[in-house]
Amino acid sequence: MRRAYSVETVRAAERALMARLPEGTLMRRAAGGLATACGEFLGRTYGSRVVLLVGSGDNGGDALYAGALLRRRGAGVTAVLLSPDRAHEGGLAALRRAGGAVIGPERALGAIERADLVVDGVVGIGGKGGLRPDAARLASAAERARAAVVAVDLPSGVDADTGEVSGSAVRADLTVTFGAYKPGLLIDPGREYAGTVRLVEIGLELPPDPVLEALQHEDVARLLPRPDAESDKYRRGVLGVAAGSARYPGAAVLAVSGALRGGAGAVRYVGPAGDAVIARFPETLVSDQGPDHAGRVQAWVVGPGAGEDAATVAKVLGADVPVLLDADGLRLADRDTVRGRTAPTLMTPHAGEAAALLGVRREEVEAARLASVRELAATYRATVLLKGSTTLVADPGGGPVRVNSTGTGWLATAGSGDVLSGLAGSLLASHLSALDAGSVGAYLHGLAGRLASRGAPIAALDIAEHLPEAWRDVVRD
Repeated sequence: MRRAYSVETVRAAERALMARLPEGTLMRRAAGGLATACGEFLGRTYGSRVVLLVGSGDNGGDALYAGALLRRRGAGVTAVLLSPDRAHEGGLAALRRAGGAVIGPERALGAIERADLVVDGVVGIGGKGGLRPDAARLASAAERARAAVVAVDLPSGVDADTGEVSGSAVRADLTVTFGAYKPGLLIDPGREYAGTVRLVEIGLELPPDPVLEALQHEDVARLLPRPDAESDKYRRGVLGVAAGSARYPGAAVLAVSGALRGGAGAVRYVGPAGDAVIARFPETLVSDQGPDHAGRVQAWVVGPGAGEDAATVAKVLGADVPVLLDADGLRLADRDTVRGRTAPTLMTPHAGEAAALLGVRREEVEAARLASVRELAATYRATVLLKGSTTLVADPGGGPVRVNSTGTGWLATAGSGDVLSGLAGSLLASHLSALDAGSVGAYLHGLAGRLASRGAPIAALDIAEHLPEAWRDVVRD
């Protein structure tokens, strides 16, 4: 599992470690890892042209020491000092001893245009707000140039704790981060600026509870429900799906398609789209008598394609089993009813729905995804899965927020969310917690989208049909 820690926690761990080590050891460890990563990214260090964008903090020192190592390995290295009187003295001396060149910002554009690699050491993890004009101009030049860009610890201009980008920022092809992942590297929009992220261990001792965590294959495999020799369809869990309407029957079909591939032993459908559901999935147990007469279930999904059927949403929320609330159900649900539930609730809004629930603009949610998912979870006393370019899952009681690392832009297609609702609901019925059901469901859904797409457009049913392959891929590892 990838774990990300706040700037405050990382700084405290660095101070504790530095107190036990000779002066400069930690920076040299970081610089050694950075130089190795840069060399591997270049493919050929000897004869390469490297430009260091050097600010006044420790990130600038890391870049300078790494530049000295690259120079000794045969690269031509030029450091651009944005604050010459505040550059890291030890790093600057090491670069000069190695034969590196030092220039000011006024000569930087030509150097960047000729470079094979630009190293961003402008601002460290404590930076707030966008880049200052001189740095912004150089970041823009690096983005236009043919050179690859490697960020030191975090792309300058990205908020390390939130991933927010409030002005100009460096766009990196590779970010080499030290000691621990930072939340801003895993959450958009920051994640988009970070490119590929490589962690260099430097010996930090970190607490067991991070701010953010991202499941990997082995974590998902451990959480997936698996039948044993004594299992039957009822012991594996039964999911109720209350979805669809005369206007949106397809939402019911898509939710059931995800549910049937999510691990539960049976799916009960209630609603007006029963004929469409049974025609596509004859194994579904269909009823038109409403949730009260559907039979026993271990969890419910309600809301996809529900239209204006507030009564069904209210009945499902009154059940004493876990409930996944999605799409129209988010709009129709009474907030106090959701807050008052004793069984788990998993809400799955996209950014627009989250904005409506919070009473803000969509752009505000997209710019502050971590704060938004936490606020929703606390406000509704529910687990919230905020869909988007980086899907986040937050519990109402706090604790680490889960971020999903799978997916593809091709998942942004009509009905994709309905498939996810059915899948995550099925995992709820299989007795996973709301946090695990949401994060495992998002992981499999994203992986199935990748497998279905392979770079081409897909439809929602393609995602559902590739869920068994995604499941096998996870378990096989």
